[in-house]
Amino acid sequence: MNILKKSELQRNEIKSYNTDMKKFLSNQYQNTFLWVPIFLAFGMAYYFSIGFEPGIIKLIIAFIIGISGIILCRKIPFVALMMLAIFGFGYAGIYAHIKNTPQISHDIHNIEISGKILDIDHTDDKIRLHIKSDEFGIVRVTTTDNIQLNAGDIISGNGGLFKPKPSDMPYGFDFARHAYFNNMTATGYIKDIKTTYTTESAVYSIRQYIKNKTNSFLTDSLLLGYKNALNSEQREIWNTNGVAHLWSISGYHMTLIAGWLFIIFYFIFRCIPKLVRRIPARIPATICSWFGLVGYVFISGGGVATLRAFIMATFIMLAIILGRNALSLRMASLTFIIIALINPYNIMRAGFQLSFAAIFGILWLWTCVRPNLPNNKILKYMYSAFLTTLIATIFTAPFILTHFGEIPIYGILGNLIFLPLFSFILMPCVIIGTICAIIGIYGPIGFAHNIYAHLYSIAESIANLPFGNLSIGIPPNVSIVLMVIGLSCLIFIRNLDTLKTLVARHINLVLCLFFICVGTAIWLTSPRPIFYISHDHKLIGAVLDGKLKFNRDHDSGNYFAFDNWRKMNREKTGTENERITKESGVYTILNSHWKIVYLPNFSSVSKNIVSMCKDSEIKYIASYFDIDSENCENKIIHGGAVIYKSGHIDYVPSNRLWHNPHE
Repeated sequence: MNILKKSELQRNEIKSYNTDMKKFLSNQYQNTFLWVPIFLAFGMAYYFSIGFEPGIIKLIIAFIIGISGIILCRKIPFVALMMLAIFGFGYAGIYAHIKNTPQISHDIHNIEISGKILDIDHTDDKIRLHIKSDEFGIVRVTTTDNIQLNAGDIISGNGGLFKPKPSDMPYGFDFARHAYFNNMTATGYIKDIKTTYTTESAVYSIRQYIKNKTNSFLTDSLLLGYKNALNSEQREIWNTNGVAHLWSISGYHMTLIAGWLFIIFYFIFRCIPKLVRRIPARIPATICSWFGLVGYVFISGGGVATLRAFIMATFIMLAIILGRNALSLRMASLTFIIIALINPYNIMRAGFQLSFAAIFGILWLWTCVRPNLPNNKILKYMYSAFLTTLIATIFTAPFILTHFGEIPIYGILGNLIFLPLFSFILMPCVIIGTICAIIGIYGPIGFAHNIYAHLYSIAESIANLPFGNLSIGIPPNVSIVLMVIGLSCLIFIRNLDTLKTLVARHINLVLCLFFICVGTAIWLTSPRPIFYISHDHKLIGAVLDGKLKFNRDHDSGNYFAFDNWRKMNREKTGTENERITKESGVYTILNSHWKIVYLPNFSSVSKNIVSMCKDSEIKYIASYFDIDSENCENKIIHGGAVIYKSGHIDYVPSNRLWHNPHE
């Protein structure tokens, strides 16, 4: 009898379990669409990150398989999502081939550069120009010439052009890829500029007029969209405070401008009774706000981040007009998909990743979690601001590590202090000051600068606290993928309260912690390189006694490698470069198991190559010049690479579509 009762109980438990699982899976089907941007992004990111070029035929096959699989397996969500990743891989690759941006094959010096100015960006000490040249394509050059220039001008001058450089380490920023997808053929410099034809660009003329009238870096940065208006010292202070995003026009600025415009127009239309009796005041107010944003996009220069924020704002405003929920995870997912399909490379941009990570996290907090807030209005605002900042910091942390290799420890404090001060004090003062300066009244813009000076002094005090920026290295791609999967599980998996165990009822949190912990463990246990060599073999770095040292004090061709290698070694960036000593013209790096030598010039190669090839203690030979030797071909390093203590080499990819010139 007892056996029968036990078997009956077991059958009932199995039935109950099956019922719960069906309910749980049914719950997840409602969130299938929310997973679409994640799988699409994984497929696209995989194409951009692999170390070889798949070939156009394979990409087309992947695209077709992906499309077909999505259609055929649409009723099987997991399989359809996997097909979506394959589609994303093929789509990104086909887009890259269609892009087909030409590049120069080598650096060129002492040449005449001429063409039409497409865009101008002012920095604190120079001017950056995007020039469309018939001979070289679109090039980005800098100049220190003190000359009045306008977008649309035809200019010529003497200068030099440099081939865009690939990444200088694994998982590092690939400038050649960035240039390829931004239509840049080369970078360089130009001097002794002569204007051969001047044309009037209405939008740029307005921008230049505002710049000249205000003569304010606040207007240049916060309204006109000049990305480098702040000097490097000030930018470093704001970076340490975790609010560098305030100085690049993006979603934050769009939200402020749209919010203020909506409030103004809403109250204006509320004062027209005949209109609001027919249609809600929010509709014409939203439409007028949208046109105001269009004007702001043009005035701010229409950068990539600005256009991305404008597209998202457009969808939100459209949802408001149609009476739909504008601030929802579905709306954010739809916007993500559209922007990714417009240009797949957007998913690799730091601004895109940080913006959507913060958006998804904040929407999850206020639409799914819905935390209880205090009744007191002041405490309610402070608690809301703290939670929003905390969630945004957590969700953006993996991408901050990926792109910058360090975490601003006081980022939450900085955002809590400066976001409201920028939103309700500095930005309104800059806008009012700019308008007044245009009509010849300069007091308000001076007042805005006084406010900025006080805010900057607070920022300096925070930045000077111990451990302002914590350099913790750049995690491998697999760690970032696992962390993103963990955060996605937290947002998109819907729990079922009827499940019996506490773990099962909070499976989203359990999976989130699991994936993040595994990703973090992989990152912390991954070995760090002890030897670095640039793609052109001009610069090397070696970790000696735990400290990274270089063969040069500076190298303009590998300008960012110094700090990027420091980030990889978890050192503070911007410090003075220590030199490796050399003997008899040869750099020798010793390890407990092997040694490597670097030959910096032709004489060192010709004198030493034969003896080094025969030396069994030498594990690798690196040289500025290409070496072809049958006797020690396994020792010779070709191309950019990093070497680990074990002797393993990771070559930095330099044979992708964007690394090779297209004639």
